[in-house]
Amino acid sequence: MPSLNDIRSTFLNFFERNGHRVVESSPLVPRNDPTLMFTNSGMVQFKNCFTGVETRDYKRATTAQKCVRAGGKHNDLDNVGYTARHHTFFEMLGNFSFGDYFKAEAIAFAWELLTRDFGLNPEKLTVTVYHTDEEAAAIWKKVAGLPEARIIRIANDDNFWRMGPTGPCGPCTEIFYDHGPSIWGGPPGSPEEGGDRFIEIWNNVFMQNEQMPDGSLRKLEMQSIDTGMGLERIGALLQGKHDNYDTDLMRSLIEASAHATSADPDGPGKVHHRVIADHLRSTAFLIADGVTPGNEGRGYVLRRIMRRAMRHAHMLGAQDPVMHKLVPTLVRQMGAAYPELNRAQALIEETLKLEETRFRTTLDRGLKLLDDELARLPEGAELPGAAAFKLYDTYGFPLDLTQDALREQGRAVEVAGFDAAMEAQKAKARASWAGSGEAKDATIWYELAEKHGATEFLGYDTEAAEAQLLALVVDGAEVESAAGAVQIVVNQTPYYAESGGQVGDFGIIRTETGLAEVTDTKKAAGVFIHFAQVTEGEFRRGQPAKLEVNHARRSAIRANHSATHLLHEALRRALGDHVAQKGSLNAPDRLRFDFSHSKGLSAAELAGVEVEVNEFVRQNAPVETRIMTPDDARSLGAQALFGEKYGDEVRVVSMGRLNGSGKGADGATYSLELCGGTHVARTGDIGAFVALGDSASSAGVRRIEALTGQAALEHLKLQAARLAEIAATMKAPVTEVAERVRALAEERRALANELAQIKREQALGGGAGKLETDIKEINGIRFIAQVVSGVSGRDLPGLVDALKVRVGSGAVLIVADTGGKAAAAAGVTEDLTARLSAVDLVRAAAEALGGKGGGGRPDMAQAGGNDPARAPQAVAAAEAMIGELK
Repeated sequence: MPSLNDIRSTFLNFFERNGHRVVESSPLVPRNDPTLMFTNSGMVQFKNCFTGVETRDYKRATTAQKCVRAGGKHNDLDNVGYTARHHTFFEMLGNFSFGDYFKAEAIAFAWELLTRDFGLNPEKLTVTVYHTDEEAAAIWKKVAGLPEARIIRIANDDNFWRMGPTGPCGPCTEIFYDHGPSIWGGPPGSPEEGGDRFIEIWNNVFMQNEQMPDGSLRKLEMQSIDTGMGLERIGALLQGKHDNYDTDLMRSLIEASAHATSADPDGPGKVHHRVIADHLRSTAFLIADGVTPGNEGRGYVLRRIMRRAMRHAHMLGAQDPVMHKLVPTLVRQMGAAYPELNRAQALIEETLKLEETRFRTTLDRGLKLLDDELARLPEGAELPGAAAFKLYDTYGFPLDLTQDALREQGRAVEVAGFDAAMEAQKAKARASWAGSGEAKDATIWYELAEKHGATEFLGYDTEAAEAQLLALVVDGAEVESAAGAVQIVVNQTPYYAESGGQVGDFGIIRTETGLAEVTDTKKAAGVFIHFAQVTEGEFRRGQPAKLEVNHARRSAIRANHSATHLLHEALRRALGDHVAQKGSLNAPDRLRFDFSHSKGLSAAELAGVEVEVNEFVRQNAPVETRIMTPDDARSLGAQALFGEKYGDEVRVVSMGRLNGSGKGADGATYSLELCGGTHVARTGDIGAFVALGDSASSAGVRRIEALTGQAALEHLKLQAARLAEIAATMKAPVTEVAERVRALAEERRALANELAQIKREQALGGGAGKLETDIKEINGIRFIAQVVSGVSGRDLPGLVDALKVRVGSGAVLIVADTGGKAAAAAGVTEDLTARLSAVDLVRAAAEALGGKGGGGRPDMAQAGGNDPARAPQAVAAAEAMIGELK
C-alpha cells in the first residue's frame, strides 16, 4: 500500500519525467495576491504567469502545494472532523502549463498517471466537461476510450473556472472515481450527486478565455493548464479507504493524539482526535511560515484553529497542554517533503505550548459560563447571540468554537444577535486587514521587468555607479521626462531596496540635464524603484546617470544590520534554539529585533547578551558572504527567516569566530544566516552595541531595541552625564548614588504607606458603628457598599479587605472618585466565591460607571470608569446583580 509520501513523490516524478519543473511549495502567506489571506490552491504562486504579467524560465511546472482554507470565503473549519474529506490544511498536487501544452496533453497526462502509475481501474472513472466543450469530450473518447455515458456535460459553474469577475477563465474537466453501488449517491449532475459514491479526484482547468467587464468572453492568445488533485483524497483511494482520516499520515497523527490523551482513537472521542490531527497540520505549517497567534488577520485565524484543537483535547480529558507533544510525529511524517517543519520544530512546539497554557486558564471558566447560560434556556433552544458574544469578548471564545461546543448538544447560536454585537470589531478588523504582501498595482513593474529585465544590484561592492534611466514613472504611468516627484528605474544600481528589515537607501542621481534626491528605494517584480524628487532641471528617459548612495547613512544601516545577526545568535545561545527572528528594523539611527520567546528577559540575561555581542564586535572578525543553494546553506546550519521566499541561490552571511568559550569547535563560525542585506566588512566596524531594553511585541514575541557605533557612544555619554547630575543633586559620589536612591525610595514608601493608612481610616468613617447600619442582606448575602473620595485606586484593595473582615461573610463594593475618573473594587469572602465572583460584581459596577471590563480573582477584583458621579447607579447595579443570583 503506497504511503501519502510515496504518492506525492510518484506524482511529482511523473511530471518531471514529462518535462515539468518541480517547483517548491510557496509559503502559506501569498506574496502575489492581496485578496487572499492564505494560499488555498496550487495556482496561486503562478497567478501572474497565467495572466502574462510575469514570465519564468520554464513553461511547465508541477508542485505539491500546501494549502489552508480556514478564513474568508474559503473556510472549511466548521466541517473539519465531522466529515470524511474536509480539512483546514491539505496538499494540492498540480501540473501547470503556461502557453505550452493544452487540452490533449493535459487529459493524456491525467489518464496515464491515474491508470498506469497509480493503477486505478479505468472502468471506475467518470469525467465531466463543460456542456459546450465538445473538444474536451472528443479528446476523452480518443485518449481514454470513454463512452458517452461516462462523459457527463455540466452546464453550470461547477465546470467553468473564473479567476474573478474579470480575467483569465475557462472550462474544466473533472475526474470522478466510482466507489460502486454499495455506497449511496449518483454521478455528477444527477439529483443524488451529493452522495459519496462518486468522488471527485482531479480538476483540470483549460484557461482559454478572458472574461471581459461586459460579461463577454475573449479567446486568450496564451492558453494554459491549471490542475489540482488533493493528496488526501487520492491517498485515501489508493489505500483502499473511504475516509481521508484513515490514510497512513492522518492515522499516525490520530494515534499520537490518542496516546497523548490516553483516549481510544476509535472510541467516543473519534471526532476530537480527527480535529486535533487536522488542526495540528495547519497550525504547525502556519507557524513555520511566519504566522504567530494574534487578535487580527492571519494571526487571529491561527489562534482560532489552535484553540479549537485545544478545546477538543480538553474534551478528551487532557489536563495539561498536549498539542506540542504531537509535533515530533508530524515532523517525522512530513519533514522530508517540507524541510521548514524541521527548521521550525522548536518554535512550533514553544508556540503551541504557550498558547495552550494561556488558553487553559480561561477555558474552564468559559465553559462554565456556557453551561450556566444553557441552564437558563428551554431544552434545545438557541444560545442568545449576546451570550455568545460575552464568551468571545470576555474569554476569547470565537463564535465557531462556541458553535462547535453546542453542536455536540444539538444546539445552535442565535447568530444575528452575535453579529450585531460583533459589528464594531469586524469593522475594525476589515479596516486593519492589509492584504497579503505585494502591492495590488504592481502590474507596471511587471511590465517594466518584462521589457527591461530585473535591476542588477551593485550595492554589495560599491556605493556609486553609472546606469541608464530605463523608465520614469509619475502617478502610476510611464513618462518621457520628469521634473518634481518621480519613480526611477535603471538597469543597475548601488541603492539597496527595502527588504528583510533593512530600510531603503537615500542618495542622489545626476544626469546631464538634472539632479534628483532619492528619498527611498523599494522593489517589485525584481525592479528597483527609486523614489526621487528632481530638484534641478529635468530627467529624460534613456539618459545615462550617476548614482551615489548617502555613505554615512548606509554605513550606519550596515552596522545596525550586522549587529542584529550577532544579537540573534547571542539570544539563541542565552535563551534556547526556539529563538527565531520574527521581524526587524535596520535603520540608520537604531535597530529593532523581534524574536520568538515566551517571557521577558531578566536584567542579567539582557546584560549577558549585550556583553556577548560586544565581545564579537571587538573580535573584529571579517564578515564573509557566500552564494550557495538554500539546501547547502541550511545543511551548514545557516539560520533562515521562516516563511521567507528564497530563490535558487542565496547569500550566506557569516561573522565571528568561536574561541573555546562558546558552543562548537574552536574557530567555528559564530553567526551564520541567510541574508540579502548589506553588512560591515569586519565586526569591529559596528563600533559598540548598547541594548536599550526588552519589551513585548505580540503574544510570544519579544522586542529588543539597540544602538550601535556613534549613536551607542552618544547614548552612553548622555547616561553618564545624567548620573553625574543626579550625584551632584544628592551631594554624593557617583559610586554611592544607587544606595542613596534606594534609601530615599524606602523613606518615600514608608511615608506613602502611612498616608494611605490615614486615608483608609478617613474613608471608612472612623469606626464600625456606621458600617453596621450600611450592611444590607440581598438574596441571602450580606452586602456593604461605600462611596469614597480622595483615595487612589491602588488603595482600594486594602479598604475592601478591611470591610470584608467587618462584614464577616458577604460581599463588598467600594467606588472612589479619583479626580475626574472613577475606580471600583469588589470583594467576596471565601465562603461565597463559588456562588458569586468579585470579577462579575465589579464588572456590573464598572458598566454603570461608563467603564468596561475589569479583572482580578473571585475574591478580589478591580475596574475603572469615566463618571464618578454615577457611583449610586454602580452600587444599584451591583445590588441588582446579587439579587438575580440563583
